[in-house]
Amino acid sequence: MNQPTILVVEDDAAVRRGVVDALRFSGYETIEAANGRDGIEMALHSHYQLMLLDLVMPHASGFDVLQALKKSRPGQPVIVLSAKGEEADRVKGLAMGADDYVVKPFSVKELLARVDAVLRRTCERKSPSASYSNAAINIDFSRKTFVINHVESALSDRECDLLRYLIGSAGRVVSREEILRHVWHLNGQAMETRTVDMHVANLRDKLCDQDATMIVTVRGKGYRWSSP
Repeated sequence: MNQPTILVVEDDAAVRRGVVDALRFSGYETIEAANGRDGIEMALHSHYQLMLLDLVMPHASGFDVLQALKKSRPGQPVIVLSAKGEEADRVKGLAMGADDYVVKPFSVKELLARVDAVLRRTCERKSPSASYSNAAINIDFSRKTFVINHVESALSDRECDLLRYLIGSAGRVVSREEILRHVWHLNGQAMETRTVDMHVANLRDKLCDQDATMIVTVRGKGYRWSSP
């Protein structure tokens, strides 16, 4: 089986070489970009499973790269690497869609652990589709509507985003913390997860899924989308 490919976008040649060597030694394939402009080009047009992204670079910042990436490939996993350890930068990066944030200097062991964790957690998730259909339901994410039994109903913005994420993660259990991180753009470990349960309950009511056959609860772990 092919090993995951990781895109490293980092302008410091010594840091980039150290990261690339560590990744290759651990069995990963790597591709590289040495500035923000090249980073955007490779982020949008290369095939890879995870991007490691510096924030402060010439020609375009890491935030510029992240913004362009999430507009075009919103499901693409990203770990931000930066010496900027201030909370505001961490929050901005995570709110823009980064999956994790590692502050320089970091150890190789920590970096590899974070890479492994993000790859396992995201499971090479696909970018969200504009619509979804199965035997019971037709969903139009762009219009935020769905049809059951020939009746069309509306979804709120949050309900639409939550449903889209669950369907995009079909086949695996999604924790409440992951949902808070990717749908609410909040730190799941520091927030009350009851809000996720409440939104799931509302979705089940709208989808006529009171028996939880579509949005399945996995006790102690989270939720899993199951197509009827």
